[in-house]
Amino acid sequence: MRLKEKEVETGYLYLTGAHQYRAVLVMKGEFMIYAPSLEGAAPLNPKTKMPFENQPFKKCQIVTFAKKDYQVFDFNGDEAIKHKLDELQLAEVIAQCNAKSAIATLLSE
Repeated sequence: MRLKEKEVETGYLYLTGAHQYRAVLVMKGEFMIYAPSLEGAAPLNPKTKMPFENQPFKKCQIVTFAKKDYQVFDFNGDEAIKHKLDELQLAEVIAQCNAKSAIATLLSE
């Protein structure tokens, strides 16, 4: 299933058809920064750490991100195409992929 650009939002978690989690960290204009997990990631549960440790963040166009193959997945008992990360989870993802300065740079452009 493909997303529409307007379905991509900051602070949400998505899952590709290759079982790669993607967390959208920031969006500005037509660009975004997101954190990808390894492909084949295990399902997340409330006690699981976010799966982005030592993974490099990526910058791309929102339209490019939306055109990937995404799937509905379960997160904390809810099934959906995307799931809202709380503030602590989002901070954990940003720290895991060391994206703080890249986010600041994109926001200042």
